[in-house]
Amino acid sequence: MELPTPQDIRERRTELGLTQSELADRAGVSQPLIARIEGGDVDPRLSTLRHIVDALDESEGDIVRAGDLMHEDVVSVGPDDSVSQAVTKMQEAGFSQLPVIEDGVPVGSISFEDLMSVGEESRDRPVSEFMGESFPTKGRNATLDELSTDLGHNKAVIVTERGSTVGIITEADIAARLS
Repeated sequence: MELPTPQDIRERRTELGLTQSELADRAGVSQPLIARIEGGDVDPRLSTLRHIVDALDESEGDIVRAGDLMHEDVVSVGPDDSVSQAVTKMQEAGFSQLPVIEDGVPVGSISFEDLMSVGEESRDRPVSEFMGESFPTKGRNATLDELSTDLGHNKAVIVTERGSTVGIITEADIAARLS
């Protein structure tokens, strides 16, 4: 077993969004002791260190990540698909927007809003002529806070792994998880 350094403890606590007081409460120690350990001023007993690491591990389990929220079955269109194909997919799925994906890579998005001004003569034109910017992408380990920030400005977040799309998350997914 490799023992964490004071900096490891501080970094992990910060990544988990815990204050020194919150970590101290969870580990059953005092906040000043956490501060002294993180500052490298004191070497804790092994049992104290174990309580702190256990508290950090337990806190990590409380974190909601993109992989927990995402839908793996991503309804999408390709950039060469026709506008009428995009409209049909949106209507069938009950979505107002879809990601545009080419060879697994998100390249844009298309919404009913993008197509409001499209006339009947454009139904057979490719989606690429009307699509907007791609939804932001995050990895499976992105936290709920990171996702919420992106969803505050976008209708969806694409979850990728090594550049390829593996899932999608919308505000509705987060609302359902939190309710």
